[in-house]
Amino acid sequence: MDRGEALHWWQTRWFVALCTFLAAVPLLWPDVPPLVDLPGHMGRYRVQLVYDQFPHLREWYNFQWSLMGNLGVDLLIIPLSKVFGLELAVKLIVIAIPAMTVAGLLWIAREVHGRIPATALFALPLAYAYPFHFGFVNFALSMALALLAFGLWLRMARTGRLVLRAIVFVPISCAIWVAHTFGWGVLGVLAFSAELIRQHDLRVRSGKPWHADLVNAWIKPAFHAGLHCLPMIPPALLMVAWRSGGHVGGQTADMFNWRAKILWVVQVFRDRWQLFDIASVGVLFLLLFKAVRDPNIQYSRNLALSGLFLLAVYIFLPRIVFGSAYADMRLVPFLLAIGIIAIRPKPGLSIRGAATVAMLGMAFFTVRIAATTWSFALYDRAYDRELKALEHLPQGARLVSFVGETCYNEWRMTRLQHIPGLALERKLAYTNDQWSMAGGQLLTVRYQSDKPRGDIRRRFVHDPSQIVTDVQCPREYWRPVAYMLAKLPRDAFDYVWIIRPPAYDKRLEQGLIPIWRGGTSSLFKIDHSVDPPPWAPQNLPRPRPLAATPEDEVRNSMSPE
Repeated sequence: MDRGEALHWWQTRWFVALCTFLAAVPLLWPDVPPLVDLPGHMGRYRVQLVYDQFPHLREWYNFQWSLMGNLGVDLLIIPLSKVFGLELAVKLIVIAIPAMTVAGLLWIAREVHGRIPATALFALPLAYAYPFHFGFVNFALSMALALLAFGLWLRMARTGRLVLRAIVFVPISCAIWVAHTFGWGVLGVLAFSAELIRQHDLRVRSGKPWHADLVNAWIKPAFHAGLHCLPMIPPALLMVAWRSGGHVGGQTADMFNWRAKILWVVQVFRDRWQLFDIASVGVLFLLLFKAVRDPNIQYSRNLALSGLFLLAVYIFLPRIVFGSAYADMRLVPFLLAIGIIAIRPKPGLSIRGAATVAMLGMAFFTVRIAATTWSFALYDRAYDRELKALEHLPQGARLVSFVGETCYNEWRMTRLQHIPGLALERKLAYTNDQWSMAGGQLLTVRYQSDKPRGDIRRRFVHDPSQIVTDVQCPREYWRPVAYMLAKLPRDAFDYVWIIRPPAYDKRLEQGLIPIWRGGTSSLFKIDHSVDPPPWAPQNLPRPRPLAATPEDEVRNSMSPE
């Protein structure tokens, strides 16, 4: 685009500011952002802030600072919690993530095209994609920072400040890696592909076939692009140091799971209303297809190449990396977003036509934001109902929680899977929903770790022991609620919090004193003077044969981040 043209309404700074604010709206009302894993993370944040002040926390958990590529919110929470308190600080950080994502996408579009194309507005709802709803907050923060950094990378190349760029991107790349490794990796892919196009254009006359003189057109530019990206290499050394530690666990597995990869694309907007969410994905693919067929719009070579590189990464990226599940799923919204903002009108498209596209894009963004706002308000109501139980829980209680789930992978998740983490955050109570994988996060579970490996107590101390079902689900570590209540080592806990469980035999509540009930949820105090029920469920019902979904195969005991 010609940078000398008058700005249209969707290309102005006030419009960018408006979109950035709109991206924050869904998170303004909820006290706790209703993201699946976030309450569990908040429990860990509380431990890190007060670990040395409460001896019982040291008995239950190991918390040890170490340098790893998964510390984004963990570090930010330290200064911000002193000013705002923990919960508000978490909320402010989470609000900033979609806002920065939207700002980063619009900045990239402006740098590549000269002006923000009207079609770029269709990419903005991807700030609230499935990985964000899942609560991968360190990952989402690193990706938002990576988009902003890529915008800066493009701007400094356009203005010719290449030496300064090389200097500033050493600390920038390290900071993004510390937030989460994924953001650093994606930034490297985007920066290399953009620099490759720039180096190609410096050496090849426009209009020349792309395959002519491959050495000068692509091989030499690729070499020089690699040199320009060297300032982003230092985090690779940090990665080697992190992963070579003897205490680090986690496997890398499940490559080329095509069924899962297709599913992640279909579910990229997964939130509450399945038809609406899938139709929204259809809108994006309609636009991507139209850019290929419509003579009035085209793809930018710069971002098109970035999109192809990200597509290659997505194809080859395993589903589980270093024990962190959903690795390939996380890339999908950004792969689609780069593809969308790569689209621009060809010279000659009428202003009226561009304005129509901009209005449609803004309407799409606004409708998605409105739906997400309402969805989050409904989740917030559910959180408020369940969290009333904590008003009856004493400080420092030994709490075991059971959260109801089904085997059928419903589109709308309850988002209660890690709400027990708020008992740790608010009451400093023991909760069995914390992840425990050395090297995956700073906190691991110590409680009952001195017991022999086969001891039943060790089955109740960390994620996913809090997830219960009515029957044994295929390919899941989740256990039926009847089994967990019957086998519960009552001497290891003082309270039982049951959250929206499937139906179970009430005889299993023998020796459990109800101190709060709300709907199907209950909080019990364990009467240690009463023996547990003198029976255990035998021949627990098995589910009908189900086609296991890719999500069924992901072990929730793996690190979420």
